[in-house]
Amino acid sequence: MPETDLSAPVAAFLAAQGYSVKSEVANCDLVAVRDGEAPVVVELKQRFSLDLLLQCVDRLAVSDTVYLAFPAESAGTAWKKRRKAVLKTCRRLGLGILVLRAQPDGSYAVLPVLDPGAYRPRVNAKRRGRLLKEFANRIGDPNTGGSTRVKIMTAYRQDALRVAAALADGGDRAVAELRPEARSTAVAGLLQRNVYGWFERVSRGRYRLTPAGQTALRTYAETVRGLAGTQC
Repeated sequence: MPETDLSAPVAAFLAAQGYSVKSEVANCDLVAVRDGEAPVVVELKQRFSLDLLLQCVDRLAVSDTVYLAFPAESAGTAWKKRRKAVLKTCRRLGLGILVLRAQPDGSYAVLPVLDPGAYRPRVNAKRRGRLLKEFANRIGDPNTGGSTRVKIMTAYRQDALRVAAALADGGDRAVAELRPEARSTAVAGLLQRNVYGWFERVSRGRYRLTPAGQTALRTYAETVRGLAGTQC
C-alpha cells in the first residue's frame, strides 16, 4: 500500500474531529490544526520502523502531538512481534500511534492505538512558527501526504506563480505595476531572490519572465487558475 494511499483516510479521520488538515507542510506528511490548539503532526509509512520512529521524534520539535501512522496488514516485524515494547517506547517519548485497518468495502478504518502522553519535550518555537506560517499562507491543500520525489507546492511557490502569471504577456514590467495584479506586497523580494530562475531583471525595478518561468506557467497551469483572485 503506497504511503500516499494512507493520506486520505487519516486526513478524513482528523477532519471528522474538527481539524483543518493539509499535506506536506514543512516536511510533515500531514498537519492538522484546530482553533486554540497546538498542531497535530502525522507521519505516514507502509510499516513501523526505526526510521519512522526517529522521524516522529524529530517532529516533536514543532508539536507536542505527533502520531505514527501505518497499515495493520503490513505493519512490519517490529510491530507484530514487539508491539508491547513499541507501545512502551512511544509512550515514553510522548508519541501516538494510528493503525489503518482494511475494511471489506475497500476503505480503511483509522484506529487510535496510542494517544500522545504527558511527556513534554522542548518545542522549537522557531520551527513551529515556520510550520504554522506555511500552513496559514498556503492556498488550499495542493499536495498528497506521503509524497516523495515530487516537487511540493509550497506557499512560496504559489506566490512566485502569481507573480509569474502577472508577467505572462511576455513584456517587462515595473515592480509597482506588478503588485496590484499579483495581489502582493512581497513582489520585490520574490523577484530579487528569484529562487526558481523564473524572472530576469531588465533594468532597475523592471523584470520579465524567463523561458523557465514560461515553462512553469504551463506545468502548473491548473494551480495558476486556482490561485486567481487569491492574496499572497
